[in-house]
Amino acid sequence: MRLAARGLRLVGAVAAGAVTALVGLLFVLLAAPFADRPAVRTAVGWLTRLELRRLRLDLPGRNEDGELRYLAARTLVGLLGGMVMLLLVVGLGAAIMLAWSWGRGEAMDGMLPTPPLLAYALLAGSVLLFLEVCGLVGVEALERRLAVRLLAPDPTEALRRRIDELTVSRAGVVAAVDAERRRIERDLHDGVQQRLVALSMLAGRARRGRPELLEQLHEQAQQTLGELREVAWRVYPSGLDAHGLAEALAGVAERASVAVKVTCELPERLPAAVETAAYFVASEAVTNAAKHSGATLVTIEVRQEGTMVIVRVEDDGTGGADATGGGLTGLAQRVAALDGRLTLTSPSGGPTVVEAGLPCA
Repeated sequence: MRLAARGLRLVGAVAAGAVTALVGLLFVLLAAPFADRPAVRTAVGWLTRLELRRLRLDLPGRNEDGELRYLAARTLVGLLGGMVMLLLVVGLGAAIMLAWSWGRGEAMDGMLPTPPLLAYALLAGSVLLFLEVCGLVGVEALERRLAVRLLAPDPTEALRRRIDELTVSRAGVVAAVDAERRRIERDLHDGVQQRLVALSMLAGRARRGRPELLEQLHEQAQQTLGELREVAWRVYPSGLDAHGLAEALAGVAERASVAVKVTCELPERLPAAVETAAYFVASEAVTNAAKHSGATLVTIEVRQEGTMVIVRVEDDGTGGADATGGGLTGLAQRVAALDGRLTLTSPSGGPTVVEAGLPCA
């Protein structure tokens, strides 16, 4: 079934390419004298994107100066595909007519079906069909190669862009780690440390003959342990190593002050770095929703699409989240360090959707 679908898609792509080749040829002949005009460049870009979509080819940062040249060059390949399609139609028509006539016991070109003739027709038809398939595959491969050759960015320029991206990503990671360190220090100094001082003073008063303070001392100790545990989870959730992402996210749902629904559908355990980033994206998004959005329900969905892991967090709050906020900026930098992407959709009135795509291969 999948092979048949791929075959139909191939035939459709080559047939469409033959049609657009004629349109492209006419366009190039008419537009070439006015190639510098903005309207012509816009039309050239639109036709090029249409061709790349037909070929299911993604060329980020493509060379726009080569688009008109590409449209002109692909005309010959498109017309070649049209000839292959014409031969396919003629061959299928002949086969249908032959089968129709012989099926009714009638002669075809004066020939009645005999075993040697049937064997000859079957063998010749199989060879021609094989050649047709090769022709279709070859035309599509030639089109894809031509598009990459004329539209892909210069290798030196692509390398320079990649170096720039890595430089920005490295600076972002350093900034994110520094911000996280300051937040942990603030939590320890303003929270846990102050509570330990109060706990020490309370223990001193209890030792000086105030046994009724022991119960309060116990409550203070429990609260301090809870805060210390929260800080430790912000540094790194120990359950992530032991039990995996699904259990760690279930822990996020249990500790959250709003209702959280978790759906984690992964065929296998993720690499440690990807798993950690996915956890912090979900955890931070839930924390932001509970603090700022007024949400009553947050849904976490983790799934794998090809080589990417998608983490999607949606809440039913009031929306209006700021993508430049410290928390989301830190998450974006953490995701970018893995060559991933983070998107935020938060219209006024909600809902807010945070989605991260993390490569895992």
